[in-house]
Amino acid sequence: MEEENHTVLSQFLLLELSEDPELQLALFGQFLSMYLVTVLGNLFILLVVSSDSHLHTPMYFFLSNLSFVDICFTSTTIPKMLVNFYSQSKDISYSECLSQVYFFFMFLGVDNFLLTTMAFDCFVAICHPLNYTVIMNSRLCVLLVLMCWLIMFWVSLIHILLLNRLTFSSGTEIPHFFCELAQLLKVAGSDALANNIFTYVVTALLCVFPMTGILFSYSQIVSSLMRMSSIESKYKVFSTCGSHLCVVSLYYGTSLVEYLSFTLTPSSQGNTVVSVMYTVITPILNPFIYT
Repeated sequence: MEEENHTVLSQFLLLELSEDPELQLALFGQFLSMYLVTVLGNLFILLVVSSDSHLHTPMYFFLSNLSFVDICFTSTTIPKMLVNFYSQSKDISYSECLSQVYFFFMFLGVDNFLLTTMAFDCFVAICHPLNYTVIMNSRLCVLLVLMCWLIMFWVSLIHILLLNRLTFSSGTEIPHFFCELAQLLKVAGSDALANNIFTYVVTALLCVFPMTGILFSYSQIVSSLMRMSSIESKYKVFSTCGSHLCVVSLYYGTSLVEYLSFTLTPSSQGNTVVSVMYTVITPILNPFIYT
């Protein structure tokens, strides 16, 4: 049975944002423009940080990694969507679909962890300024980034290994514009209990620990801010953390909207539109916020 499924199943069908051919070409131009702005904006940050020795600090080291991840994150889904728009096709191969799931989940998780490390960096810079260079040394910064990548590498790999055990009927339609893990588990033709349990546990852990770290960091920052009497010192704190706080709010805000729409709204088209917010809109805004 398993052998039959793997020989028959060669591709999935993705949900289109519109069935109108003319509107698809318009969407192609719109998403291509947003994708180019996202890539060029984040490449600009990488170029500036690498070329200016004054920006070789922990904060900009984490920011450059965040920009790199955002480029990879958008490149996981949008190029395939653009190809389908242009060719007016809905096909995606089985191997492409699994690759999309793997890299999408990995880059999304690394993004999450990097925002947490940036919150920790802000906390150390404001609450322990005299020990900042000692605590946030280059070895620790590299170690934190490596941990982000290693954790998500193995978590995403386990997702794919579990997903590869499932069977799908030929021509299965995925009600999304890319291969999202939750949607794939819904259309699986075999029992996905182990996949669902692992997904719930990992999602809970990947949300609880980073959010706890961010909330703790900002609670300490606010506490330090309340003890400051100088307006200039308060402005310096805001300039240090303001951009990061905006990105965190945008990231978790769109993720929360996506989760609520997924659980409360039965409309797959509505869920798809909301997904565009965190897969396209958030990465495109990051360069504008930080620059």
